[in-house]
Amino acid sequence: MADPQHAANPVLITDAAMSYEEELAARKHRYKIMMGMRIPLMILAAVFYSIPWLAVSLLVLSIPLPWMAVLIANDRLPKKREDVNRYDADRTQIENREHRIIEQD
Repeated sequence: MADPQHAANPVLITDAAMSYEEELAARKHRYKIMMGMRIPLMILAAVFYSIPWLAVSLLVLSIPLPWMAVLIANDRLPKKREDVNRYDADRTQIENREHRIIEQD
């Protein structure tokens, strides 16, 4: 049996969290991009061997990439805010009621 409170207050789809499969796919994509950057950096270091400071810099950039890729891929995406945006069908009733006005003398 469905909970009547949840049926009266449906969650907006735009605020729904990403599914686990979508989140995993996004993390795999980031991992592949970061690991894919390592080989071109090493190839560029070999191409620029005649400029030692550039070759060493490119190699130094490629060294922490696997470590960073694993850390970022294993980290879950940040959660969305805690308050849930719900559709409020009775809002017009609240806006149409008469409000008490307090005057200052």
